[in-house]
Amino acid sequence: MAEDSTPASGLIAYLDSVKARDPAARSRWEVLLYPGAWALFFHRIAHWLFEGNLFFLARWVNHISRMMTAIDIHPGAKIGRNLFIDHGFTVIGETAEIGDDVTIYQCVTLGGTSPFDGIAGKRHPTLKDRVVIGSGAQILGPITVGEEARVGANSVVAKDVAPGATMVSQLARPIPVKAELAHEFVPYGTPCEELTDPVDIKLCQMELEIKALQKKLEETRKDAERSRSA
Repeated sequence: MAEDSTPASGLIAYLDSVKARDPAARSRWEVLLYPGAWALFFHRIAHWLFEGNLFFLARWVNHISRMMTAIDIHPGAKIGRNLFIDHGFTVIGETAEIGDDVTIYQCVTLGGTSPFDGIAGKRHPTLKDRVVIGSGAQILGPITVGEEARVGANSVVAKDVAPGATMVSQLARPIPVKAELAHEFVPYGTPCEELTDPVDIKLCQMELEIKALQKKLEETRKDAERSRSA
């Protein structure tokens, strides 16, 4: 997991990577106005201060960033290249680790275990490369979300996620995904063209069964009426 470089080439690569994932971005200049881009910029400074044991200054930069962007990234978090935080209201904890080309939508929490659990050290999630986290998702504890995995909107994940898996609902569970989508970027981490919630699928099946029974009942009633009139 490599940290972003600061030269112009690195900045252009970052802006292009965000533009490729956001159809609303018409130019690199627009991306420069995104709160996620500014939050990442401030985090680079805060993390550098944190690594130098200048904890108060790191927190001060983090505080300014949070006020400006509505995104709270702890200075201790380790973030790779081209993180795209779309919109804001996201929280990333101290021992979180994020790989390259990760996409996080609004209102996501990368939360840690309780300090009263007696767990020291690593408390927050690790997101591997090219992970997509849908809006409102909660990724909790020192778990690992594997490469190219997706977590759907409003899902809660508290166990490791296999590479390439798609997780939905509370608590999130893996679902089958079409082969052609296995390595494609899916916005919000949720394949919206098909039902993914097992409860919704079951309700849909029950509705079809009820309609079939109603149709058969109606046919039986008409047959009985014809028999009486014959």
